[in-house]
Amino acid sequence: MTDGVTRAEYCVVACAEAWRGDGEILAAPMGAVPRVGARLARLTFAPELLLTDGEALIVGDDPEVVEGWLPYRAHLALVTAGRRHVMMGASQLDRHGNQNISCVGDWKRPSRQLLGVRGAPVNTLNNPTSYWVPRHSRRVFVERVDMVCGVGHDRVAAAGPAAARFHQLRCVVTDLAVMDFATPDRTLRVRSLHPGVTAEAVREATGFPLDIADHVPRTREPTPAELRLIREVIDPEGTREREVPS
Repeated sequence: MTDGVTRAEYCVVACAEAWRGDGEILAAPMGAVPRVGARLARLTFAPELLLTDGEALIVGDDPEVVEGWLPYRAHLALVTAGRRHVMMGASQLDRHGNQNISCVGDWKRPSRQLLGVRGAPVNTLNNPTSYWVPRHSRRVFVERVDMVCGVGHDRVAAAGPAAARFHQLRCVVTDLAVMDFATPDRTLRVRSLHPGVTAEAVREATGFPLDIADHVPRTREPTPAELRLIREVIDPEGTREREVPS
């Protein structure tokens, strides 16, 4: 890890990279680090991105500048038409990309009630979806999710071509690594390790066998210009460091 660059800042860059090449599409980040990442992407290599305040407005490079109105019906139209790339959280995630944000345990008598299914099925079946996990652990990366909210590759394949037509799971960013599904059976593999993280540490924190190549690249570090934007323009309050402590 380069001196002075924090783990949170590597995570911000990794999240920003998720939107590279998307063009004019609505970025829908959920979490402090993804929000900083989306704004970093917009200010650098992805100026076409649309950013929302999370409620009803499209905002500019400065979140106080309103560029347009985005009522709920228009937001849903973007979702169902595939003109949105959401980065959701995951309370549980399995090797196929099935995500759970609803409950822990048997759904008839759960031991923990979580956020609820929300829009996860529609997100995963209609527009590009990535995931952000600020604490990479066996509690999150499980052999089998207790309830399917976001739909993974195995279930989409079983459902047939209609379900698979617009299904795109892009990447999973955690505080340890960046992962994707670029394997023959469309299961998780490590694409890059954050500096200071070993392959063994990621394996130990994952509740299923994980595809990790012998020579995995390191997650790219932010450029000096990106660091300035992160620290002075986008997130001077340091919300990223509270989500991923150094």
